[in-house]
Amino acid sequence: MSAVWDFLFSLFCGLFGLCAEESCRLVTHAGVEHIVCSYSAKDVSVRLFLKDEQGKPYGSLSRVQDELNEPALMLMNGGMYHDDLAAVGLYVANGVQNKPISTKGGWGNFHLLPNGVFWTKGDKVGVTETKSYLARKIKPDFATQSGPMLVIGGKLHHRFLKDSNSLKIRNGVGVSKDGKTLHFAISKQSVSFWDFGKLFQQRLKTPNALYLDGTVSAIRAGEHRRGGWRQLGPIIGVFKK
Repeated sequence: MSAVWDFLFSLFCGLFGLCAEESCRLVTHAGVEHIVCSYSAKDVSVRLFLKDEQGKPYGSLSRVQDELNEPALMLMNGGMYHDDLAAVGLYVANGVQNKPISTKGGWGNFHLLPNGVFWTKGDKVGVTETKSYLARKIKPDFATQSGPMLVIGGKLHHRFLKDSNSLKIRNGVGVSKDGKTLHFAISKQSVSFWDFGKLFQQRLKTPNALYLDGTVSAIRAGEHRRGGWRQLGPIIGVFKK
């Protein structure tokens, strides 16, 4: 029954723009409960936050909300970062690139290639694999790079293992096939990459989805809250237009 609900929710979200309010729900997949927040792209604005006007990192969801003049529908950590909270890969805010895109391999989840970019441009939102993002020459209003991709062209990342024992709290973002609906998800219990990717592929029906982070993952969305005990780098904010 929950799968039917997910489908109907996405359908009404895309067709009638009913996702700006009461947009978050609990979804159980592979025995793990997740907070899933879905929004109609035309009804919300999505912004990224990293540093305040004095150049000091926000560091937490609560500080972003405290300094805003409007309530956020949702705040969530939005990409990997260094010890000084600077973004690891591409970071663009208000059309200004603060950190260039990274195409190199290396250690850690970010470099479990292919990785990708979550971006916004006007009313458009997207999750795009890094090489494809560069080829498309996208000039975003906001963008954050993270990795690995969870789902690429409808297929699960080829490095994920079904029987993996690497279980972590995880969060990510995906966009519906028609580009009209944006889905954020965070697990409430530890989950493998395989099962978390399947949540986006099978339940949320997103052809492309991006992993944002793991143990530090946090969300504030109405009554739905999790994490927030660790300092954060890039932060995604969703607001009603």
